Amino acid sequence: MSSGGGGGLPCMTRIIADISVSLDGFVTGPDPGPGNGLGTGGEALHRWAFSEDADDRRVLGEGTARSGAVVLGRRLFDQVDGPGGWDDRTGYGAGEVGKPAFVVVTSAPPESVRTADLDWTFVTTGLSDAVAAARERAEAASAAAGKDLDVVLMGGGATIGSALEAGLVDVLALHLAPVVLGSGTLLFTGGARYTLVQRSVLATSTATHLTYDIAR
Repeated sequence: MSSGGGGGLPCMTRIIADISVSLDGFVTGPDPGPGNGLGTGGEALHRWAFSEDADDRRVLGEGTARSGAVVLGRRLFDQVDGPGGWDDRTGYGAGEVGKPAFVVVTSAPPESVRTADLDWTFVTTGLSDAVAAARERAEAASAAAGKDLDVVLMGGGATIGSALEAGLVDVLALHLAPVVLGSGTLLFTGGARYTLVQRSVLATSTATHLTYDIAR
């Protein structure tokens, strides 16, 4: 876990997979795609992030405040950078935090970027290299801030699933929404097995927030 920012100790940057999931294990609803990135009914997964509940706000604020760099897949990038994507009101952390570096795993960089005010890096050599690039950015941000900051894998589901299977993740933070979607994009596809150490559980009216260390 984090070593703390002071006293001359080296920073410890963790790789945290952070995602909302339904009770039946889906991170989108059915038929996700352009203009329907969360799938049918998938917006219920993220209701907690816009809640006025004090505990939900604290979880959101703490999660985004620890973000030294953020990794996402190309499909998710296309959604957040698209015409109906992020803006000043609905960007990363919904105004809870400054703007961390963003690292996108992609086969080719986009021809143009709408959200050019954000710090985007496009990595074309695979997820492991993207996580390594994000770690470098997070460690630099930690040194500048004088406190430990982490790499947050925000999705999509396939990106986080691949990172878990590749052993790239230290911490799994799940926001379990009280909804059964029936189908969509599964977070766990049955490929790998994980031993988890439960660190925290917080239930609110909109979600159960679960944090696990991944045992090595």
